[in-house]
Amino acid sequence: MATWQVAADVRSAATLDAAFYRSEAAFAQAQERIFARSWQWIGLLDDVALPGRLSPRCLLPGGLDEPLLLARDRAGTLRCLSNVCTHRGNLLVHEPCAAEQIRCGYHSRRFDLAGRMSFMPEFQQALDFPSPADDLPQVPFADFHGHGHGFAGVRPAAPFEAFFAELQARVGGLPIASYQHDPSRDRSFEFDAHWALYVENYLEGLHIPFLHAGLMETLDFGQYRYELGRYANLQLALAKPGEPAFALPAGSPDQGQAVAAYYWWVFPNLMLNFYPWGLSLNQVQPLSPTRTRVIFRSFVGDPSQLGRGAGGDLDRVEMEDEAVVVQVQRGVRSRFYRGGRYSPTREVGVHHFHRLIGEFMADGG
Repeated sequence: MATWQVAADVRSAATLDAAFYRSEAAFAQAQERIFARSWQWIGLLDDVALPGRLSPRCLLPGGLDEPLLLARDRAGTLRCLSNVCTHRGNLLVHEPCAAEQIRCGYHSRRFDLAGRMSFMPEFQQALDFPSPADDLPQVPFADFHGHGHGFAGVRPAAPFEAFFAELQARVGGLPIASYQHDPSRDRSFEFDAHWALYVENYLEGLHIPFLHAGLMETLDFGQYRYELGRYANLQLALAKPGEPAFALPAGSPDQGQAVAAYYWWVFPNLMLNFYPWGLSLNQVQPLSPTRTRVIFRSFVGDPSQLGRGAGGDLDRVEMEDEAVVVQVQRGVRSRFYRGGRYSPTREVGVHHFHRLIGEFMADGG
């Protein structure tokens, strides 16, 4: 069985074995060893802001497809629960709603808003009933530092802070909680390529001068920088003179620099792209070894900056990226390709990603 290990020194390391992108077994294993052990974005929390509100969610649609339920009880505590009845497995809640309890429409088993089973008909003669197994399982959950973005995991390999602390320390001073979702800018793209190829393309700036002519007009590519964390990394893009840049808050580590964009990636499949106009959130959703969906959600803080600078034409950049990733998908299936080498200056993020793949795939959790 392949372990998908990559050497620690980027200067001498070879890239991930091409068999990783071809193997049905590796794809299935990644669902449990990578995606089930990470934190996945499950959307905004606006519809559960008030006590007595319920909102069904799906953890990584098309991949894990785990039914979840956000429930805020009357005391104001917000929990993430399984949305599956503990009797016969029926889905419990189908639409956001206000409720005093959670009731299964199949056999009327009921739960309070903390997930405790409170009623079940025709079980008077059942022995050792109810037990804790009849309550709804509580799922690991986090609100991204109070910014109103929900995250959940099946069995995360580390606490939420371990994945997001570096990001929060760097951009936590931005008014993220005030950014407004703009549904008109929502996008969803599906294409014929392995999910990891799309992530790799995102994590390196080496291709920018060759694929993204429009982006090159706005960025000072000579100052493009990479910073690696434990489970996340940053590509810091500075603007050319006269191009849009952040008005950074006092105390920002980057104060005095013309930052055009913070390109944050969080293992394994989340991109949080901060521009002067706001946030573009991208989630990569693996559908099969040869099919991927990417969703884009825009949260606008300064509408006057839309259409300008590094974040000015995201649709065009996406089409350029997808076109090359689809070509790479065809290439990695070649009988003559096994892998390559990393640019020590421009592909440290890809190397970091591959090292984490090796770590997670080798450890079943």
